[in-house]
Amino acid sequence: MIAREKEIRIQLNQLIDGVLLGGVFGLAYLLRDNKILMLDSLGEIPEFKYFLWMLVVIMPFGPFFLELQGYYSYTLEKKVWKSLEQIARAGFWLTLLLGVSVIFLKLQVPSRFTLFVFCVMAPGVLLLKEHLYILWRVARLKRGGSGERIIMAGEKKILQDILSSFTPIQRLEIQVVEVVDLEVVDTEYLISAIHRHNVGRVVLAFSRMDLDKVQRAIEACEIEGVEAWLSVDFIMTSVAKPTYEDLGPRPMLVFRVTPDLSWAILVKSGIDRSGAALGLLVLAPLFALLALAVKMSSPGPVIFRQRRAGIHGVPFTMLKFRTMYLGAEKQHGELAALNEMSGPVFKVENDPRVTPIGRWLRKTSLDELPQLGNVLFGAMSLVGPRPLPLYEVENFKNTSHRRRLSMKPGLTCLWQIRGRNKVTSFDEWVRMDLEYIDNWSLRLDLQILLRTIPVVVMGSGAR
Repeated sequence: MIAREKEIRIQLNQLIDGVLLGGVFGLAYLLRDNKILMLDSLGEIPEFKYFLWMLVVIMPFGPFFLELQGYYSYTLEKKVWKSLEQIARAGFWLTLLLGVSVIFLKLQVPSRFTLFVFCVMAPGVLLLKEHLYILWRVARLKRGGSGERIIMAGEKKILQDILSSFTPIQRLEIQVVEVVDLEVVDTEYLISAIHRHNVGRVVLAFSRMDLDKVQRAIEACEIEGVEAWLSVDFIMTSVAKPTYEDLGPRPMLVFRVTPDLSWAILVKSGIDRSGAALGLLVLAPLFALLALAVKMSSPGPVIFRQRRAGIHGVPFTMLKFRTMYLGAEKQHGELAALNEMSGPVFKVENDPRVTPIGRWLRKTSLDELPQLGNVLFGAMSLVGPRPLPLYEVENFKNTSHRRRLSMKPGLTCLWQIRGRNKVTSFDEWVRMDLEYIDNWSLRLDLQILLRTIPVVVMGSGAR
């Protein structure tokens, strides 16, 4: 189990369980209030507002006590009887807390029968939810929906020991795409393996300390922009931030060069998807007009599709409104001498391949609007380093430039708001991307989005 993802999953389960417990309590009140489960001779009970204090205790402290009993640990490998035992113990402490509230805070329990019905129903609901979650999670893992692809590198014997210690569920959660024996091959082979498999994580394991070998392996991961999980002592790094994690039963030091998985990252993803969906809906009439303009301006498809490098270099098909004449890509070599950008990126101010309507689309950045579809389906973000064509990424002469691939590409970033095509040095472009990655926050994303609007409206730095 990857610890950060496990932590987020636990928090989501706690949130769901809190809501479920609140819902069960509300249902118990309705059943008692309408005398569905009891005799007509029972008297009336007060309005629900007199029960709210109990709800305030149950919803947050229910999941809290469940966590204290280990209810959210090793969920996929846990027996039903174990879950029931943990629920019973958590229920005891929750009941004790309610009793303490009654005694010391002088609060009232308007209907003990309502509380009794809740105590009978809640375990069944929690067990049902847990069972459904396990079925969904295991089915998704078997389909390969969430098993993370990693490379394991280091000494062969200890790597085999780690692999043999994985449980069947852990083998579903982690897909080891290659095992690299660094006793036999060098770090150049490790780098080529990262390129071949497009992974975001490398697990390094050594039975004895070899500082030079470990340092080279971590530096390779750092340059590539992937996480290095190390099972030995701490190693100094220049950019990567060390954190402590667990991989199964083994402690790991993680050297992370990108923002780690957190609620902020999940919020960013949610903003991306909802923002893209809203944008596609609101801008649908504009999409239709632009598509008609592109279609009437020159022969060819309305949408231009190109394979570009996504996060960790994983290829995806980026969408744009077509701004060039048909066959423009074949003329790339003929115009190479006119390139105004240093490095592997190709930029020409008066590119003869661009159509008249295409020049206007580029000036206003409206040609990028179809990438909202890429954002909606998760290949891109609203804010992030601009995605480059695969052939440009392959031509990186400075391998440290690949670290810009360690975050999901976006529609806009610091490069857009600081001059765009006026920036003629690719090194400077990368420096701005790495500045964004190293200082990322939701606030920075919002600032970039707000500053992008006037830049696009005025066409600053566009060609």
